[in-house]
Amino acid sequence: MVDVKRLAAEILGVGESRVRISPEALDRLEEVTTKADVRALIKEGLIYTEYAKGVSRGRWRELHEKRRKGRRRGVGSRKGSKYARLDPKEAWVSRVRALRRYLNSLKRRGLIDAKTWRDLYLQVKGGRFESVASLRAYLISNNLLKQQR
Repeated sequence: MVDVKRLAAEILGVGESRVRISPEALDRLEEVTTKADVRALIKEGLIYTEYAKGVSRGRWRELHEKRRKGRRRGVGSRKGSKYARLDPKEAWVSRVRALRRYLNSLKRRGLIDAKTWRDLYLQVKGGRFESVASLRAYLISNNLLKQQR
């Protein structure tokens, strides 16, 4: 026996699950042997395709409302470290502010003079130091700190 549903799906260009065979055609299915026979049944309207089902608006809305709820910034949604998730500009601003605070405290305490302060300030602005620790190391290695009195 020929698999009529499979042949019809092939001819109609749809999946087998969308092919429907009318109950009136059931007695004529034994006679079907070729694709031409199946085409004849399709022409008569005894074999037809079911409409493709889409996604209902209600279901779509339900799915997208879930996504809209909340900020979804929980631990399970995160990829990358705390610092990898930082906005580069925000990271730069906070680093520069910390470095400038440190430089100003050194100047206020008299540990660096105005000229050194200006040079270091511009280097900070240029992104030379990646942290307060690296600035401190630079000051020590270049003997730029005056001795505390």
